[in-house]
Amino acid sequence: MAITKFLTMRKQYLASIIIFCLLTPFTFATQIFRSEDPQGGVTYSDTATAGAKQVDITFKTNWFLHRVSKVYDGDTIVLENGKRVRLLGINAPEIESRYRTSEPGGIAAKSWLQEKLQNKKVHLQYDQEKYDRYKRLLAHIFLPDGKHLNEALLENGLAVLNIMPPNLRHSAKLASAQQRAEKQKLGIWSISRYQPLPISKISNKNRGWQRYIGTPKTIKRSRKYSRLIFNEKTNIRIATDNLELFPKLENYLGKSIEFRGWVSRNDENYSMLIRHPSALVIH
Repeated sequence: MAITKFLTMRKQYLASIIIFCLLTPFTFATQIFRSEDPQGGVTYSDTATAGAKQVDITFKTNWFLHRVSKVYDGDTIVLENGKRVRLLGINAPEIESRYRTSEPGGIAAKSWLQEKLQNKKVHLQYDQEKYDRYKRLLAHIFLPDGKHLNEALLENGLAVLNIMPPNLRHSAKLASAQQRAEKQKLGIWSISRYQPLPISKISNKNRGWQRYIGTPKTIKRSRKYSRLIFNEKTNIRIATDNLELFPKLENYLGKSIEFRGWVSRNDENYSMLIRHPSALVIH
């Protein structure tokens, strides 16, 4: 009798543990390895190779299904509970709003995402930071069939790569998706507005994401930033906290590089903040 009661209690205990695991968002760890080739190129992989260094990253996942009530634009959705979700690792062109003018490709990205999410639910997969400064959720979005929409937007040329450390999950996969779209000149990569310009044409008058090509001459370091200097008026800056993601900055000197991002201006000086090496392309 006592044994039967013990077994019954044990089954109930195990059942409660299973239910808790099913109903609770969980945290899991994965292994990411960083390797650098002789040319200074950096890649990340979940497979260890000779000379690769392990980067320990812990990710949070909410694998519940959430119904989408609205697609705000090509990289932001609104859930049925009213929460906004910003898709991690990408940036889609802006659409017309009270605060912004539209950019080429913005409507196409929004329309594509609306079609994919019509009457659909999604899984949210988080990274190191769950919210941005606007209190939006930051997530990778998956359909119930496993389709990764962040990756698909890049693969179709509807958005551009925008890796924001410490959120590095899927960065290698996302970079590969963009490379395929760029090679095929899909979407954004065929639009004249987004073609690279010589550094002599740099300006913050063109709002939004831009591409420029130049040759850095020197490096200037401070406590907060390291800067690749192109000329007396133009530089790109890399936060000291992110330097470990990059090859040695000396590898960029004297080479024609394309840098991608948003230009800022201080008096007559132009600068672009580069957060991840995927935004620097050596030509």
